[in-house]
Amino acid sequence: MNEGHFNDKRHHVIGTETRHGVVLLFFAIFLAFEFIVRTVLLIKAARDVSWDFSLPAAFGWGILYDFSAACWLFLPLIVLLTILPEHFFERFRGRLFLHTIIFSVIFLLLFELAAEWVFWDEFGVRFNFIAVDYLVYTQEVLNNIRESYPIPLLLSVIAVSSLLIHLVIWKTGLPKLWLEAAAEPVGGRYKNGAIWCLGVVAVGLVINQNWLPSFANNYNRELGKNGIWSLFAAFKDNELDFNQFFPTVPTEQAFQRIRKEVVEDGSVLLRPQARDTLRFYSCPKSELRPNVIQITVESLSAEFLSRTGPYANLTPNLLALKQKSLVFDNFYATGTRTDRGMEALTLSLPPTPGRSLVKRPHNEGLFTLGSLFKAKGYDTAFIYSGYGYFDNMNYFFSNNGYRVIDRGSVSRNDVTFANVWGACDEDLYRWTLREADAAFKLQRPFHFFVMTTSNHRPFTYPDGKIDLPSKIAGRLGGVKYSDYAIGWFIREAEKKPWFKNTVFVVVADHCASSAGKTDLPVDKYHIPLLIYAPGGQIRVGHVKTIASQMDYAPTLLGLLNWRYPSRFLGHDVFRIDPEEGHAIIGNYQELGHIEEGELVILKPLRKNIEYHYDFALKSLSPSSLKKEYRLETISYYEVASYLYKQGLYRALTAPEYRCYVEQGQKLTAAENSGMGGRKTDQQEIRFNTGT
Repeated sequence: MNEGHFNDKRHHVIGTETRHGVVLLFFAIFLAFEFIVRTVLLIKAARDVSWDFSLPAAFGWGILYDFSAACWLFLPLIVLLTILPEHFFERFRGRLFLHTIIFSVIFLLLFELAAEWVFWDEFGVRFNFIAVDYLVYTQEVLNNIRESYPIPLLLSVIAVSSLLIHLVIWKTGLPKLWLEAAAEPVGGRYKNGAIWCLGVVAVGLVINQNWLPSFANNYNRELGKNGIWSLFAAFKDNELDFNQFFPTVPTEQAFQRIRKEVVEDGSVLLRPQARDTLRFYSCPKSELRPNVIQITVESLSAEFLSRTGPYANLTPNLLALKQKSLVFDNFYATGTRTDRGMEALTLSLPPTPGRSLVKRPHNEGLFTLGSLFKAKGYDTAFIYSGYGYFDNMNYFFSNNGYRVIDRGSVSRNDVTFANVWGACDEDLYRWTLREADAAFKLQRPFHFFVMTTSNHRPFTYPDGKIDLPSKIAGRLGGVKYSDYAIGWFIREAEKKPWFKNTVFVVVADHCASSAGKTDLPVDKYHIPLLIYAPGGQIRVGHVKTIASQMDYAPTLLGLLNWRYPSRFLGHDVFRIDPEEGHAIIGNYQELGHIEEGELVILKPLRKNIEYHYDFALKSLSPSSLKKEYRLETISYYEVASYLYKQGLYRALTAPEYRCYVEQGQKLTAAENSGMGGRKTDQQEIRFNTGT
């Protein structure tokens, strides 16, 4: 009698008097594991987090999101428990089913712990939009993981650990105790199942990740998230409508502001009354028509090109090239992903919230740098060492002024070494040399957008090229091999008849790491831009004006003295007052703009925060900015969103191009005769004073 009374009491305490009571056990397992994950990540980020009262607050918020994630995760189990027959768990297969579920949940949670560790190590955040992208391209990601980590060993350790934890849980007697109540009649099962389903769905729907406060330290804020919850939240919000989620101003007001901004570099508006950024660039000098090879290097942070510090002399070839190049000392990536770099370098647009335009629908026929080179009679090509279907690269470039050469379009003999992301950089440069030779033979100038992959995990490359071992050296090896390959390419190009008439550009797609204590750590966007003209078309020097990838296209064309109509939102940095230099930086949901050290960040739910950034100390401090800075930031992003959504940021047809060139030349002539008073030789002036 006493034993029966004790058992009844245990049933009541743990809530297993119904079949669905076992869900409480799974909730407890899940919450315990997620607490461990959060603690492990805290230990890993110990040097970066703020050890103050925000830390326990982050853990408190974390429990809330853990609970919400558990609701969605175990909803299928609740449904199964409802529909399975009354005596299912009294049979062997029912008990095997329970063992399988417990083991599988533990295995998946341990796997999540390992995955979150790796993701945090790479990006310094919980699962986000990047992880969603990786799930879309499963083959590349799985192969990347397989090449980077000892997967069989890791899975074996996880499996053995899962089995041991499973046995410990079974030894507690709680699963056996639950089995005594598992034979629940159909009426009770469906009633309790409905209550459970309604409860967990209600909790899952009500809790919103936007509730999470904006902590002063972004690492603390990330610890407050749940990785699984964040992953699905990012998947749901992969496209964020600017007008719905971000601060806005009346559309016409935004265009008025941008019209003033875009003509700061001396260009002339061609449709001043329209919702358009179309304007004309003029130059009194003769146009230069050199070939242009743009080498976009994967994950090349500015700090890697240094003679001092932790990366001293890691890039001897690039350091030597700097001495012969026009060097932009304060140049910033607009985003943290390769497709963001491509978006800005080709389109001269701010980053769109959510997905980049490279991966958006209806991204054909846009106004790009390639479309302008093509209008001038150039052979234009996107040359990529990987498979260009990744991130929709091939589709974007082939429909926006470029032909495509990627790993899938070359023969097997053209690949001497490759990993999951692509052929080694030397192979890529061999393809580039071949394409340049072919264009030269046809007497056509050429512009190539060359995209590397070697400086990417798993950081493997051909043996014997550098003094760091492939894969084992990690990022350091990836950077040094990338530098070696660039040096090899320049030496091979020197042997070509087209070398002296070619401008070589070296720029990064983004930094090696984007993690920081703030939402947008400015120093984590600092990348190199070198423009090397062995024929002397462009002077050697240093540019101090702040700029971003959005300014690259108009600045390059300005250096070539081109006269052309443009829809670019970027500036020719040599034609503006250096104090007007600014940088657009962002990620998939934070949109930033920094000018004169004042940083404005736009966030979902129509929020904005403002900081003062000290470039010397690389530090942010809260600031209350002038209204004009906020208006300028909103206007840039709002106009870019409007132009894309309305289909207005489009390339010009050949007749339109000729018509606007003629119109622009007339406007320029009128201004130069005294009607406008605009300086026409500002490029020369800015070069001499700003470098």
